Order: sequence, then C-alpha cells, then structure tokens
Amino acid sequence: QVQLVESGGGLVQAGGSLRLSCVASGRTFSSYDMGWYRQAPGKEREFVAVINTSGGSTYYADSVKGRFTISRDNAKNTVYLQMNSLKPEDTAIYYCNAVDPPGWGGNDYWGQGTQVTVSS
Repeated sequence: QVQLVESGGGLVQAGGSLRLSCVASGRTFSSYDMGWYRQAPGKEREFVAVINTSGGSTYYADSVKGRFTISRDNAKNTVYLQMNSLKPEDTAIYYCNAVDPPGWGGNDYWGQGTQVTVSS
C-alpha cells in the first residue's frame, strides 16, 4: 500500500517550465513502477510518462516526448516530472500513479492531482 501526494502545478505562459513532484508514503516505494497521467476538461485521462523501479528505463507519450522528463529519487520516495517548452495543449490536471508489482494484489494508487494551466 502506498499514498501519493502531488505538488508543483500552477499557471505559466507558453514556452515556460514547471517541475511536478509526487511524494509517496511507506518503505516499499522502490518496488513500484511509477507514472504520470493527465486529464483535460471533457477528455479522458491519458498517459504521459512512466519510469521503472530503478529509474533506468523511461517511456513517454508522443505528445510530450523531447519536452518532458520523468525521474525518481528512491531515497526521497519521490518521482518528478520536469516539463519544458509548455504549450496550451498541456493544460490539465496531472496525476501521479503507482501499480502493485506482480503478486502484490494488482491495485492502482493515485494522488489527488495538481492543476497545470498554460496560457497563450
């Protein structure tokens, strides 16, 4: 079981940058693959980025590739999303996600979300 709390959202002009953070509770953070998702008004929640347990492997949605970077610091129980060259289309609520490793129950865990608004 893990609890997630996101922070770092805000209002920024197009071309600007933001760094989102997600802090996890517990002693088993390093056992979880971690991801970021986002949801814009009237749209379904969509995948943004994922990082494996060690941080050695990452994968991004095409819409953010080359602009966003996901990273993690297991010593701090934290995963980050560095967002550069922001566009108005990036406006959404951003959610942190964790999934139980195989054999742990298959549960999904979500944070409360943090709002990112990019103005033109």
